[in-house]
Formats: sequence, structure tokens, C-alpha cells
Amino acid sequence: MYVASELDPKTAVYSAVVPAGESWLHEFKRGQTFRIVDLEGNQAVDTLFYNAVDRADRYSFQDTIREQGNIYLTTGTRLLSTKRNVLMTIVADTCGRHDTLGGACATESNMVRYAIEKGHMHACRQSFLKAILHSEHRLEKRDIANNINFFMNVPVTADGGLTFEDGISEPGKYVEMRAEMDVLCLISNCPQLNNPCNAYNPTPIQVLIWQDHVP
Repeated sequence: MYVASELDPKTAVYSAVVPAGESWLHEFKRGQTFRIVDLEGNQAVDTLFYNAVDRADRYSFQDTIREQGNIYLTTGTRLLSTKRNVLMTIVADTCGRHDTLGGACATESNMVRYAIEKGHMHACRQSFLKAILHSEHRLEKRDIANNINFFMNVPVTADGGLTFEDGISEPGKYVEMRAEMDVLCLISNCPQLNNPCNAYNPTPIQVLIWQDHVP
């Protein structure tokens, strides 16, 4: 559902640009608002959320889909954890829907889906691992579970399959979320060149955070 935000980027307490193919790891406090901006359009933003005090309590696509009765994420979606906690709530969305079924690209899947010769190409799982190996947040390889693909278009076919299609996002589109608890966020700004999720041209994103309004 298309809902614009009333928040002004000039009042954000944090703003950064994440280049294509790079990772970003940050902790939010309960009540803070987080926005991801698709700066040039059709970029896929692979994202994971964790309970900041219990890393085993992480984003669950199964619980999130079951709770809302919809395979796509948009305004009003509550992002649930494996322990049924609400990690984030999507409060604004100018794209319209986001994928949580397609998963993150990996060097192995690139070889299986496209060609053995694609094995050398950078992938999101590498970006995730690079971020956690050089952080102080006590995450391990096994913590890289099913993720959200913000702005990515992955329709489900009549026979239950998944297809990767041209994105429905445009330059400047964004999704905005409110942290319902202290949350750790891990992003891989997808470098994929083999399917249309990034329009075959990975581009930067912007991330912004507004101060919390919870006493």
C-alpha cells in the first residue's frame, strides 16, 4: 500500500549512502524510524533483522507471511521474529510491495541458476559474511537466514514457482520502518548482474534514521 512519510530527511540523525555490492550493519533503538531509499530505481536491498539482545531471535519470513496473510510486504506489515516478537513495522512505502521469498544470491546459486563461469561473481551472502566477520555483534555464518528483498519483484507463478522480474521501483522510492524493540539490521546492497532484480545495473541506496519518540 502506497503511503508517503511526513518525516523530513533534513531532521534525520543519521544518513549514509551504501554503494552497490557493499554491506551495512547498524543497531536501532526502540521507537527509531528507519528509511531505505532506492536512489536510482530497481535496486534490490537484501536485509536481515535481529533482536539486538538475543541474536537467535531473528526475522522470520514464515511467521511474517502467516500473520499478515500476504506473501508481499508493504505499509502496515509487522516484521515478526522466530520468537513471535515484532521487530519492525513498515509505516510508509512508496514502492508498493517487497519480496521475502526469493532469498539472497550466493556464488553457489549463481553457478546453478546461470552458469559455472558465474562462480567468481560477488553475491549477497558474501556481503553478509564480510559485515559480520568484522563486527562486534557476535553474529556467525549460521545467523544468515532467510531475508527480505526490499524493492525486489519476485512474482509467484500459478504452479507455485518464483520468477525474478523487472523491478517496480523507481528513483527516489523508499520504504520506512519503526523499530518496535532494539533491533540489529544487516544489509547487503545486492550486486546481482544476472537477473533483472537490479535492472542488470546495481546502484547505491541511502539509509536514514530518525530519533525515537518513545519515552
